[in-house]
Amino acid sequence: MAIVQLRDGEDPEGLLKRFQTSMQRSGILRELRNRRFFRTKGEQERLDKQRSLRRLRRRRNR
Repeated sequence: MAIVQLRDGEDPEGLLKRFQTSMQRSGILRELRNRRFFRTKGEQERLDKQRSLRRLRRRRNR
């Protein structure tokens, strides 16, 4: 769970930006998106393999 406390003299927009950054780093939103619909184990493995291949291709092209 991401917790952000207001610092002395900090404006609400800065607080919101820090909260959003901490949410991105923690991976909560990504996990939420992944759990929105049920995926079978085989389907998840296939998606992970595709993601891995995409990453490898990007690294080779650099």
